Amino acid sequence: MNTPKEELRQLVMDLAVKRGEFILASGRKSSYYIDARLVTLHPQGAHLVGRVILQELSRAGLLSELDAVAGMTLGADPMVTAVAMESRQFEGAKPVFAAIVRKETKDHGTGRKVEGPISAGMKVAVLEDTSTTGGSALKAAGALKEMDCEVGVIVSLIDRLEGARENIEKAGFKFMSVFTIKELGL
Repeated sequence: MNTPKEELRQLVMDLAVKRGEFILASGRKSSYYIDARLVTLHPQGAHLVGRVILQELSRAGLLSELDAVAGMTLGADPMVTAVAMESRQFEGAKPVFAAIVRKETKDHGTGRKVEGPISAGMKVAVLEDTSTTGGSALKAAGALKEMDCEVGVIVSLIDRLEGARENIEKAGFKFMSVFTIKELGL
């Protein structure tokens, strides 16, 4: 029987990996693109993403103190929701809140850059669907730090192995990935 991580890997390979010529958010060119939203917005994919990220955080000893998960809109939106929902049923976890970091501060209503039930002092894991340089995750972490949240770790579903880990660790954050492109055979 496959583990949730093995099932998630297969779903990523079946649904998310596209071949061709692509420009990534980092501006780099690539011969493949991983559209992780096709997995994170899939009913089984969302369940597996939530479960596997919680398992990875638990294995790393980071889950017990975690208050919330957050990430940059749009890629992290379904991920933070999946993790928050799965945390209600995950053994050894307290329920965690989900938050979404806007690309720009809202200029109306509450004027928030970070949306969700999150406040100063919370310990947060930043989630990202696919990491190339880590720029989006670092922007999210910066917005959370401005709110006086503690960013305990940045977790990427897929690390493209193009500098994200190095950039994130250089900025002083822990980094984890569920998969690397090598583990996906790319």
